[in-house]
Amino acid sequence: MAEELGNKELIEKLPKEGVHCYPASPSKITRNRLLSVVFFIIGAFMACYGIIKVNDDMIIKLGLIVAGCLMALISVLVFAQSFLIAKYRVAVDYNEKNVVLRYRYSKIAIPFENFDGRDGSPDQAEALIDKNFKKDANYYLVLDDVFEDACYQTSSSDLESVEDFRQLRDECFAIAEAYGARNSADKVKFYYEKDDKDTGSTDLDALIEETKAEKKADEEAEAKARAEAEEARIAAEAAKEAEEKVEEAVEKAEETIEEKVEKVVEEATEAAKKEEAGK
Repeated sequence: MAEELGNKELIEKLPKEGVHCYPASPSKITRNRLLSVVFFIIGAFMACYGIIKVNDDMIIKLGLIVAGCLMALISVLVFAQSFLIAKYRVAVDYNEKNVVLRYRYSKIAIPFENFDGRDGSPDQAEALIDKNFKKDANYYLVLDDVFEDACYQTSSSDLESVEDFRQLRDECFAIAEAYGARNSADKVKFYYEKDDKDTGSTDLDALIEETKAEKKADEEAEAKARAEAEEARIAAEAAKEAEEKVEEAVEKAEETIEEKVEKVVEEATEAAKKEEAGK
């Protein structure tokens, strides 16, 4: 596979031996250890309380014991895992030609011949956390076995430092470019990578496209409705303004007529007085 898709010149430039390990973030390790200790104490207390204190109601007794034991067990597993990821969260093994990552208690090794590394993006929950709780920018990297359905993602906040993340990213990009698995016609494609020549399109792809079209139509209809509402509002304001101007003009005309009538009456009265005085 490497001979078919790879670039021999770029492969020769890669290190021939050695393992580059990238440990997890110390703050995450410390947090996991502290939380696991706290939850272990709570779980142990719940189990002991159920065993010693609760005698009358067996359902409550069993519930406390089971919940407490599960909480304590999970806490022990998380605590133990913190030591594993302290050694490395992701490793690039040039001896075995694998990119290795720890997922819970599993070690997932992706052969260079199957590997693709590319920039990732946060999901909605991660994006919300990054926006509201993280001061520094968080970067994401996808570690993908192109011939498997699942792919994995790590971020700069998962690793010990941003410099480690950048070095890992550079190594992954160099490996992916050199071995060229991303160019294979047999790789598992995402729906947005498919074209008209692909025969593997599924009903799910059609449903996604239909959903996108419906969403776009709804957005356009909503935008049109907003525009029409805005035009109606502007027209109503203009009509109201015109009505106010007409009322103002009528009031001014009435005032002008009243003033002229009063003036005519005054002039007629004065003329009558002068005529009477002349007699």
